[in-house]
Amino acid sequence: MATDVTTLLKLRVPFIVRIGKRKFPLDDILSLGPGAILELEKSADDPLNLLINNKDVGAGVAVKVGENFGVRIKELATAEERVEALAGE
Repeated sequence: MATDVTTLLKLRVPFIVRIGKRKFPLDDILSLGPGAILELEKSADDPLNLLINNKDVGAGVAVKVGENFGVRIKELATAEERVEALAGE
């Protein structure tokens, strides 16, 4: 049983950081090209959404880590809530 739990805890799951979203008319989407700028329904000062299984589990702010983007977590659901998000409940 302990081995099963250890194996389960080592599973890699998608953790999504969402900057924002917005609906656009299809003709606008089809006319997009390089250099286009899409305005989102979120202020640049608002926190980013943290998602597991497309369910909100927290919020954070963008940071630079070396040459990569990162996120500093400001709010996070409990471990139980994060597991529930994985289960799709």
